Amino acid sequence: MTDHCSPAFAELAHSMGFSCAETGGVVSFRSPFGLENWTLPVLGTLIIVGSVLALLYAIVRLRRHGDPTNLVLWFGALFFLFIIEPPIYFPAHFGTEEYLGTMFAHNVFAVDFLWGRLPLYIVAIYPLMATMAFELVRMLGVFRRYGVFIGAACVGFVHHAFYEIFDQLGPQLRWWEWSADNEIAKPFLDAVPVPSIVVFAALWPMSLALCVQFFVGRHVDAGRRFGMQSTDAGRRFGGWSLTGRTVVVGLLASVGVLILPMPATIMGIGGNGWRAAGYVIELAAIAVIAVVVLTRQWLRLRPGSGAGLLTGADSVRHDNPFIRFYAIVYLVVLAVLWASALPDYIAAVDGVTANGDPIGNLWYTLACFAVAIAVVAAAWSVRQARPVLAGDGPAEHALTPTS
Repeated sequence: MTDHCSPAFAELAHSMGFSCAETGGVVSFRSPFGLENWTLPVLGTLIIVGSVLALLYAIVRLRRHGDPTNLVLWFGALFFLFIIEPPIYFPAHFGTEEYLGTMFAHNVFAVDFLWGRLPLYIVAIYPLMATMAFELVRMLGVFRRYGVFIGAACVGFVHHAFYEIFDQLGPQLRWWEWSADNEIAKPFLDAVPVPSIVVFAALWPMSLALCVQFFVGRHVDAGRRFGMQSTDAGRRFGGWSLTGRTVVVGLLASVGVLILPMPATIMGIGGNGWRAAGYVIELAAIAVIAVVVLTRQWLRLRPGSGAGLLTGADSVRHDNPFIRFYAIVYLVVLAVLWASALPDYIAAVDGVTANGDPIGNLWYTLACFAVAIAVVAAAWSVRQARPVLAGDGPAEHALTPTS
């Protein structure tokens, strides 16, 4: 529908090879073989399959272990998506045109919603990426030992690493295109806006993780089971309570993503340079906290660390085999996609390829690859650690991880 197509969106769409007339209605379908290039269906399949499997795993975990954390995380991410994204896609309809304008446009994929604004893989990527980051941090026992806020900061940092591998590549392969003239998106790190690098890669998952762990995860970690009678808590959470908590998680995570960037927003009154400095300071603070905490936890939990019996916060362990495997799949596929883009990347002149596509920052991406690989390797290594209940003493009482 042309009334949903602003001039700015039409220009971005044209640069990616389609027009507003091709964007369809509320939902539209295209052949995966007729998209802009072969990387689009590969990316879509990777994200959608992973998200569906993450949902199935969350359901299984609730039924078998009485742990709804993953399910609340999955649907909480969806609530967040549907609260945050529509005003960005349709600023004129939500009264935010003067402030937001048109920040970016997605390319058309095999399945799109909302007149070409929202590809299905974007719906899927929110819960998948949030689950990967949250579960990797949870497997390292950070929430149990350091609490909700520090754990959430680590989730934001891990999510940032995984997301920026994808975010820095998207513009070159025409998965989406940013509006270079939009003031809200400025400043840019090569092809990627700094607000995207910080807010959408780190702060929103931090906000979501904080809410999920506060309203659900900490109760599970304390031995409580939603919908079941706990042996040590005696507290019940029925289906309606769980639904309500999921809605609250989505709503408060949306509020949190407005509050957490506030220092950078205030500094931005002095100009884009000050705003960028504010974002960098926030991201650096999260990174320092996360690197120290994640490293200490790995050193504490890894086999052969010489730390002795694991007790207290480390005595009950959490494992997620699906995430341990799929995080590797994600990194391998993104590495292949990056390798396919490298010839054009290397031949680019003034940050633009011969096809006219802007390039991301390879060095930043390599740093994110290094962080993501290190966290996944840590999760694999600590799964062999054998936690022991305090006071059990002999090694034969070691527990197999069950949580």
